[in-house]
Amino acid sequence: MLTTKSLAKAFARNLWIIEAQAAGLSHQESLVQAPGMNCLNWVLGHLADYRDQVLVMLGEAPALGEESARYRRESDPVTGDGPGVIPLERLLAVLKEGQGRISAAISALPGEALGEEEMVGDRRLTLGERLHFAYFHDTYHTGQTELLRAVAGRAGKIL
Repeated sequence: MLTTKSLAKAFARNLWIIEAQAAGLSHQESLVQAPGMNCLNWVLGHLADYRDQVLVMLGEAPALGEESARYRRESDPVTGDGPGVIPLERLLAVLKEGQGRISAAISALPGEALGEEEMVGDRRLTLGERLHFAYFHDTYHTGQTELLRAVAGRAGKIL
């Protein structure tokens, strides 16, 4: 059963994995392009952008805000430094700061809040359904970090 406590822990676990996979990598290594997918820098920026959407769902201000434009869904691949590309260290700091706020906001929700419905586009969804999908999305991209670490030349057992 989805609870506020389990959801807060799940997002935190993903951040732990992200930090472990990014440990020791340089900003330049985060820009190494993987065949058929984006680089680690884009993935982390995309996660920060999507986690900003989670913060907004929870009534909080975004952690990255408009800086995340370069990393939004269907944006061009990040193939090197350039306009809007955020340094790896900043992306990790934003993810960590945002995680603290996500955990606090989710933990502060009354249990019944997860069942509250609202219109999202043309669908009626509960907050719990929206947060569960956000967690799924977060997990999907968190899983990519292991491969992208290897593409950057840092293969090895991390977890």
